[in-house]
Amino acid sequence: MAPTPTDERLDRFEAAFHGDVIRPDDDAYDDARTVWNGMIDRRPAVIARCTGVADVIDAVGLARETAWPVSIRGGGHNVSGTAVCDDGLVIDCSEMTAVSVDPERRTAWVEAGARWADVDHETQAFGLATPGGVVSDTGVAGLTLGGGLGHLRRQYGLSCDNLRSVDVVTADGEFVTASADEHSDLFWGLRGGGGGAAFGVVTAFEFDCHPVGPAVATCLVFYPGDRVQDCLRQYREFAATAPDAVSTLTSTGVMYDPDLFPAAVADDCKFAVMGCYAGPPEAGERALAPLRELADPIVDHSAVRPYTDFQRLLDEDYPEGRRYYWKSLYLDGLPASAIDRIAYWAEAAPSPLSTVDVWHLGGAIERVDAAESAFAGRHAPFLLGVEANWEDPAADDDNVAWVRDCLDDLRQFSDGATYLNFPGFFEDEETMRRTTFGAAYERLVEVAETYDPTGVFGRQENRAAGSE
Repeated sequence: MAPTPTDERLDRFEAAFHGDVIRPDDDAYDDARTVWNGMIDRRPAVIARCTGVADVIDAVGLARETAWPVSIRGGGHNVSGTAVCDDGLVIDCSEMTAVSVDPERRTAWVEAGARWADVDHETQAFGLATPGGVVSDTGVAGLTLGGGLGHLRRQYGLSCDNLRSVDVVTADGEFVTASADEHSDLFWGLRGGGGGAAFGVVTAFEFDCHPVGPAVATCLVFYPGDRVQDCLRQYREFAATAPDAVSTLTSTGVMYDPDLFPAAVADDCKFAVMGCYAGPPEAGERALAPLRELADPIVDHSAVRPYTDFQRLLDEDYPEGRRYYWKSLYLDGLPASAIDRIAYWAEAAPSPLSTVDVWHLGGAIERVDAAESAFAGRHAPFLLGVEANWEDPAADDDNVAWVRDCLDDLRQFSDGATYLNFPGFFEDEETMRRTTFGAAYERLVEVAETYDPTGVFGRQENRAAGSE
């Protein structure tokens, strides 16, 4: 049985700690244990809200001494809720949000609690960006350690592909910087290992940046639901020859929004295509034009707009406290039979807020050799994302079942590998990881055994190298 620290031991820890140490009887406790996904309701024993590396080292020391379950919080935005644990220690880095840009080297140093809005704000001051997500509230740490699919992915790769180095506090309390030249095995695992094993607590990232914006050509078009199959077929043909500067995704579902859609179609299934061009806006408008002509649109919000505005465009669709359950599969392609099943499951969704999504991959993602990083999805031309989004807790079972049934059906078009930022709740975790990582799974275990030989992090419910 794990030893329970005495009040005296916790008092000593708190006295030396510069951040806040939050316990269940504190007024701040309920806010501190709350994360973005309203389905997550966990009650940690202690939340250690760190202000810097020294606090992280002290918190890891407490974890090592007590053998408590441990979770690591960055932005707290991961759909699986791995930022918090029951009856254990949360090492909370959410206050560590500094971002520093070197415009000459085109790099950004980013603390582990930052969100992509923080990064974009600083990098765009110099006309630069590094690939982030598609929602600006998403945490940098969780997204990057799971790979990192965003609006620049086909031109500049994944978030993890743009890492120069990562600062980590290991299980023994040592502060190390992992890069291609130092602790290269750890660096390999952090680039997309996303929970293949527990390596330590990431405190900061150094990213390469690229010229982007300030204005980019963007596409956001909604089409009638009775054209879903035809639109997806045309989208498949577009994707086959799209330039790498174009990164797009599609969503099929009701996407209920009475302020956006005419009343006559507000409750109907729809097909949406969204993306941007990572280059001159004039060339981008030409490149994206075919996606605006798949059928007669219901609404077309395509525009040349500031890159930061595009990064925030979906934020209101994913508010904190809503209930979320997402899973994913890498697809071998988009044959007609897969398109038919996508249309079927979108119509079958129990919530009008849910969607079945298709992300176009390839480009810069597949040009990185598979052996260079732990990320496991470079082989796939598309990613299937199944998003259940709903409000009523009484509908939990129906929405979770819909996602699982859809994935079970679409698995026939996949090798079974999963994008670990859309993992569900890590059901049958070991099988999922073995299927996703293949031969690299054993290497991830070896890295974990090297940097956490006594299982300080490996005991935890959350096994991510740096969770969200």
